[in-house]
Amino acid sequence: MKKYFLKLYQYNAWANDRVIARLSREDVKDEKILSIFGHVLAAQFLWLHRIKGLTPPNVKLWGEYSLDTLEKMAKDANQQWLDFVESNDNFDRELTYTNYTGDPYTNNVESIMMHLVNHCSYHRAQVALLLRQQGFEPINTDLITYDRVVRGQWKE
Repeated sequence: MKKYFLKLYQYNAWANDRVIARLSREDVKDEKILSIFGHVLAAQFLWLHRIKGLTPPNVKLWGEYSLDTLEKMAKDANQQWLDFVESNDNFDRELTYTNYTGDPYTNNVESIMMHLVNHCSYHRAQVALLLRQQGFEPINTDLITYDRVVRGQWKE
C-alpha cells in the first residue's frame, strides 16, 4: 500500500501545484475560487493533523485566502503529506476523531487517505469550472495525465 499512497500523494501534489501555477499566471482574485482551493488545502492539513494525533491546525476550512497564502499552503501541505507517506509503512489502522462540527467518527486511515485525494480532485474540478466561467482555460489535473507526465508521454 505504501507504493500506492506515495503515487497518489505525488499526484495530488502535482495537481495542486498545477492549479496554483494557473491561478498565479492568470492572477486570479475571485474570492470563490480562492476559497474553494483554500478549502482543499485546509482539509489536507486538518486530516493530516487528525491522523498524526496533533491539535487542529490554524486554518479555516472555509476561509478567505490570498493567492500568496495559498501558494505557501500548497507547498507546505504537499511536503507534509509526502513526508508522512514516505516515513510510514502501515496505514491500515482505525482512527477515532471528531469532525470540524464536533461529531465523533471512526474510520480507517487508508480510507481517509483515499477520501482526501478524491476530495481534492472534486474541489479542483469546481475551481476548473469557475475558471472556465470567467474566461480562463483551466489546467488539466487528471490522474492519467500525471501518469503520462511521469512516463514521459505528455507534452504541454
